[in-house]
Amino acid sequence: MRGFAELLDRLSLTASRNAKLVLVRDYLKATPDPDRGWALAALTGDLTFDAAKPAMIRKAVEARVDPVLFGWSYDYVGDLAETAALIWPREPDHRPNREPELAEVVEALRTAGRNEVRPLIEGWLDALEPQGRWALLKLVTGALRVGLSARLAKTAAAMIRPEVAPAPPDPDGEAAGTPLPAVDVSDLEEVWHAVEPPYADLFAWLEGRAERPSPDAPGRFRPVMLAVAIDEAVDFPKLSPADYAAEWKWDGIRVQAVREAGVCRLYSRTGDEISGTFPDVMVGLEFEGAIDGELLVIRDGRPAPFGDLQQRLNRKTVDAKLMAAHPAGVLAYDLLAENGEDIRSLPLRERRARLEALVTRGGGARLALSPVVPYEAWNDLATLRVDPPVGAAAEGLMLKRWDSAYLAGRPKGPWFKWKRDPHVVDAVMMYAQRGHGKRSSFYSDYTFGVWTPDGVLTPIGKAYSGFTDEELKQLDKFVRDHTVERFGPVRSVRAERDFGLVLEVAFEGLQRSPRHKSGVAMRFPRVSRIRWDKPAREADTIDSVMDLLDAIESSGGRVSKR
Repeated sequence: MRGFAELLDRLSLTASRNAKLVLVRDYLKATPDPDRGWALAALTGDLTFDAAKPAMIRKAVEARVDPVLFGWSYDYVGDLAETAALIWPREPDHRPNREPELAEVVEALRTAGRNEVRPLIEGWLDALEPQGRWALLKLVTGALRVGLSARLAKTAAAMIRPEVAPAPPDPDGEAAGTPLPAVDVSDLEEVWHAVEPPYADLFAWLEGRAERPSPDAPGRFRPVMLAVAIDEAVDFPKLSPADYAAEWKWDGIRVQAVREAGVCRLYSRTGDEISGTFPDVMVGLEFEGAIDGELLVIRDGRPAPFGDLQQRLNRKTVDAKLMAAHPAGVLAYDLLAENGEDIRSLPLRERRARLEALVTRGGGARLALSPVVPYEAWNDLATLRVDPPVGAAAEGLMLKRWDSAYLAGRPKGPWFKWKRDPHVVDAVMMYAQRGHGKRSSFYSDYTFGVWTPDGVLTPIGKAYSGFTDEELKQLDKFVRDHTVERFGPVRSVRAERDFGLVLEVAFEGLQRSPRHKSGVAMRFPRVSRIRWDKPAREADTIDSVMDLLDAIESSGGRVSKR
């Protein structure tokens, strides 16, 4: 565990992307199998332990430490793993144990029964020093939060490739001393879903000791192609409308629907299989190949807003009533493979023609074509973006070069996204909570509200992004200086008609929600501006928020707050 703990600690304190890559690369080079494989699985989010929950960790600590003292410490530190690692007391008669290896921890947890997990963790906490305890608890709870994306971890893994094949050679690998071509992260992602942790065959290929694992398993996930946000002032003067197809950017979830050799699967954009949550969609797909598209609730041939789809997401089981009330389907953007042929290298124009032919022949009752939006000039699209005829189901437009191949990742130039301007309200900060990871020392999560007719604030959302590091320090100071009550890790901030901090909050949409006190829920709220200049009494009211919601619903989502 020591090497893994040091890696996590250094990653959490390192801001540079390149420095993080070097840290992970060097760790993977120096660490033997299977430890490095389990570490890579943890860094990419592919390693979870269902029986190890934060509540269990809390109970284990409170069994050895006064619960009030632990609560105060947790409130001060703001991170469960860090608090437990620092405060954990060994048993009085404890004898030093050998520190466990990472593979030992993983393999024990993967085979342990629910009642065996807590004693195992307690024994490891006794054997480890604070840094190792912190890493252990981060690992078992799945909350690493070290500022490293899954793709960045895979990029670092691809970098362990040596310049020449090692000696002695593997009978199936390259001859010793043979120059080895570099491995691009997209090549690694092609085989990622065909290998399993701890990735011994993957590392053998990366190090030139074996052939590349086969990526051709039926029903596999293909790495998705992503778009970059367009800069209207910089990009449009350089682009020609004739070179780009325009499509709606539907407000659902990006999916990949695959039916190959009898294997049928539905993946999210990150490669997580969600077939079980949408059995009606899987039954209603009848093509042979792999399609890139958007999952939405579709009624009478019209895509519904994201709020309808949200009723279906993250459910372990779905019943017939729910599926009937919220019928889901896939609007197809692109065709990646057909009848066993990989066509991602073909230009979009050809892939689109084959996709249209597939849907026309009949790809199933739950598959439809995402239409190309006709236009002649960028101004035509600008008008449609502000007032989309498809209403709230679209959050903007996509621009894709007709000659672009389907490339993994986010290449600059082939695809652009042009989202609609967000709605905006002015709200008053009511509560603040500490963040996690690097933000565990700051109050960075803010609940905000608007005024009711009775002159009191009602909360309408929570935001934890949109501000700079310097603004975070200012917000944190305001919270500490004007705290009126504490509720565990949450602070109530002074918010009155004549005193309070107004936050300009941007959000993508509103929907009615009986679960919330205000009756509304926001989609993707974030702080767009701190209104130090605005009196709290001049913040928006719940009536104005409901008027905005009514306008959005009546106009199909085409109303902007300002």
